[in-house]
Amino acid sequence: MSGTLYGVGLGPGDPELLTLKAVRILSQVPAIAYPVPDSGHSMARAIAAPHLRPGLAEIAFGLCMRIDAAPGQAAYDAAADAIAARLQGGEDVALLCEGDPFFYGSFLYLFERLAGRFQVEIVPGISSPMAAAAAMRMPLARRNETLAVIPAPLPDAEIATRLAVADAFCIIKLGRHLARMRALLEQAGLADGSCYLSHVSTPQETIMPLCEAPATAPYFSMIVGHKGGTA
Repeated sequence: MSGTLYGVGLGPGDPELLTLKAVRILSQVPAIAYPVPDSGHSMARAIAAPHLRPGLAEIAFGLCMRIDAAPGQAAYDAAADAIAARLQGGEDVALLCEGDPFFYGSFLYLFERLAGRFQVEIVPGISSPMAAAAAMRMPLARRNETLAVIPAPLPDAEIATRLAVADAFCIIKLGRHLARMRALLEQAGLADGSCYLSHVSTPQETIMPLCEAPATAPYFSMIVGHKGGTA
């Protein structure tokens, strides 16, 4: 019989924010797979590290940050082939996913390649907007309010349209777009009361008013705001 592919949500960064189910699976599977950015280490593996048992087989694959809908096709094809080989041999594989597997994650591209051939189980994780709200001690939404999650690489006009109809917003994938997002929020009268956050739930966590944010931001950063203010 073929093995099972587990898409394991790891949460925003704190290894203690994994679910009990995620920890159980990580302690049992014989193999893991995880993305590695072009530069630096794998944050996914670092989050999972305290829960991994010795002797695991590891499949590391390149992660290409692109705006188009199907980034890094060759890297994902190669990763899918390597994972499929393990699954066909009867081994279970845990694919490590920062945050939640189905929330803007690289897992989506591998799921598309493997779900039709193998059994797949999704283990949800805490997504970064939820962790940001907890860190800020600010509700994201009350009663019938609406929340917009907006990727910063979108065009200005589209972002402005989404901001106009939402009560609260979380702008993700900031990186080099921070200055542009700050300008857009200032134009919309939403900069005051908005917060800049990076590396939420980790020892490097940073939270500050948007007006005090640095000139550039890491990929794992966001802006969170509410039209009713932070109170």
